Amino acid sequence: MLTPQDKEKIIKKHEVHKTDTGSPEVQCALLTTKIKRLLAHLKKHPKDLHSKRGLLQMVARRRKLLKYLQQKNARRYSALIQKIGLKKR
Repeated sequence: MLTPQDKEKIIKKHEVHKTDTGSPEVQCALLTTKIKRLLAHLKKHPKDLHSKRGLLQMVARRRKLLKYLQQKNARRYSALIQKIGLKKR
């Protein structure tokens, strides 16, 4: 679970404009942080299938957002991939 302070830091780092909270960049950055935390949990608890299902849903949502961003603006997509540290498809 992300604390409000952590969430605010991530939003500030990836925002497109001053009052941005819902751009694809911010959403992907938040999802990436949640995914990393959930992966750490699943390494300790490999039989937690309910959390694994949630992880797969988050990965799918992030993939859809990245695909949307790549189609709309390839430059912003490349910059986001670099910032987050993901590999290009």
